[in-house]
Amino acid sequence: MNEQNSTTLAQKGAWISIAAYMVLSAVKLIAGYYGQSQGLWADGLNNTTDIIASVAVLIGLKISNKPPDHNHRYGHTRAQTISSLVAAFIMMSVGLQVIYQSFMSYFNNETEKPELLTAVVALIAAAFMFMIYRYNLTLSRKTKNASLLAVAQDNRSDALVSIGAFVGIVGTYIGIDWLDIAAAFSVGFIICKTAWEIFSEASHTLTDGFDEQLLQDIKKTIDNTDGVQMTTDVKARMHGNDILLEATILVDKDLNVVESHDITDHVEERLSTIHQIQHAILHIEPFDMGKKD
Repeated sequence: MNEQNSTTLAQKGAWISIAAYMVLSAVKLIAGYYGQSQGLWADGLNNTTDIIASVAVLIGLKISNKPPDHNHRYGHTRAQTISSLVAAFIMMSVGLQVIYQSFMSYFNNETEKPELLTAVVALIAAAFMFMIYRYNLTLSRKTKNASLLAVAQDNRSDALVSIGAFVGIVGTYIGIDWLDIAAAFSVGFIICKTAWEIFSEASHTLTDGFDEQLLQDIKKTIDNTDGVQMTTDVKARMHGNDILLEATILVDKDLNVVESHDITDHVEERLSTIHQIQHAILHIEPFDMGKKD
């Protein structure tokens, strides 16, 4: 799948999430307010901020689709990672606010029995959002898009949040009056946890962190290429969805320039086929047994 089609599909997933959040946030806020459910109200507030986060992802996708220019020689694909970071900050701020409001309601003894309809709304919303999560998760794997994966993770947390709201509401009907407030607190905790996971992954990528196991697999691919005697240095970093790779490979010292170049072409073909790496800088050095250790 080319980058243009990948971005288009990712944008489609983000738009679907925005549409779902707009509907769900309106229904939950109205039902939570008039049905006196703090858990469902917090869930609706969470969906409202999800709209903002999804818009941030869309903006990141649009920017990342811009071609390279004079001061962005590698393109703009890291805008996707930055948009994930923005989404994480928004989610964290809302999660902390929901937790604070839950504590205040508990200590002020603001417990009321929600309407039963709010439980039905929460359950339907959970099922609906889980379907959106599965769709965006499949799409993120297909497009290998980090921003869309962040959206999918948020979709999953929203489905769990709605289940928590449902449990909290039902709990009040079996005599546990504070369970709806506990559900609201759980909403805040899940939001913060998801935000932290997205933040950790995005910041790891922005600081040029890279999966160590994947790096070892890439090294094995290079080492197993015909003509490569050994690989002394392999470095990689993520640039949006793309892997930027640098490696030093040792070849027979008696080969001429053309023969050495043919080996690098073969390495690049294998990297593209096996690991979908399109950007590799390969440095050739003559093989010396003294360097093997």
